[in-house]
Amino acid sequence: MRPQVVSEEDIRSAVIFDEGCIAAIEDAFASLAKGGEVIMPPVMQMRLDAVEGLTCVKSSYSIGAPYFAVKLASTYHQNHRLGIPSASGLMLICSGLTGYVECILLDNGYLTALRTQAAGAVVARKLSRADSRVAGVIGAGRQARLQLAALRSVRPIERAFVWGPNAEERASFARDMSAELDIEVVATSSAEEAVRPSDIIVTATPAKTPIVRAEWLKPGQHITAMGADAPGKSELFPEVICKATRYICDRDQQCRTLSELHAAIVAGAVDSNFPTTELGDVIAGVRVGREKPEDITIADLTGLGVQDTAIALLAWSKISSANAPG
Repeated sequence: MRPQVVSEEDIRSAVIFDEGCIAAIEDAFASLAKGGEVIMPPVMQMRLDAVEGLTCVKSSYSIGAPYFAVKLASTYHQNHRLGIPSASGLMLICSGLTGYVECILLDNGYLTALRTQAAGAVVARKLSRADSRVAGVIGAGRQARLQLAALRSVRPIERAFVWGPNAEERASFARDMSAELDIEVVATSSAEEAVRPSDIIVTATPAKTPIVRAEWLKPGQHITAMGADAPGKSELFPEVICKATRYICDRDQQCRTLSELHAAIVAGAVDSNFPTTELGDVIAGVRVGREKPEDITIADLTGLGVQDTAIALLAWSKISSANAPG
């Protein structure tokens, strides 16, 4: 049986960042709070350090569902030297009854970027102060841009600061995002200048050396850290974890092997049994996220298979509806 093959162009036409996308990812996180209903194998990662390459395989299946998804996604940071994008990949939608591949989504990383953007929106809505008006973005690449747009969609952001190691890239970010979002976006000469005045900080970099320091933080801030999705990567100094009033992870087991928490444990800043709260439990109302305006909250996101299955099925549903006769 030949599976349906969908091009990146058709995928981009069918599914975009909107409330439906955010809701799908929020529901995916919440499904993990039900316990035992989701099969989500550990992430498989292959690192090719010589070319700054990382290939990940993630998947999940909700018991009783008609389909599950398997995603292969690669990020190769030296691809620019070849004049090609750094991200590539695909998603397979498989029958939960037979295991057959029903659909191949040749998204080249688009759906991964989209579900990551949506996760940023979910986290900001659940954990940041409702009156947050200033954003600080660490990183000036594609995902950093998507994250600022995500914040603007769920919070009344009026001003943003951006820092990245490349001066031209952060200047371009500031210019483009000011025009796109109709807000003031300022490129700063240091990460500290982007962090200190901000209500919400998002870190979206491939950094292997910590950037954000605990002494830059103030009561009421929220941090979404999403760069530490592989061993050896970290954007927050270990002391930042200690300073948080609430530490929220996307998945406890996964964050103990990669993530900012893992880096803090390895550094000896926190104990190996450091208590965590999973995002799904916060969404489901099982655990508390932000309790007081002065809390400092951290969301440590490593990317989960349930997000990939959710966005893949959403895309396939929209594509199928668009192609339905009549």
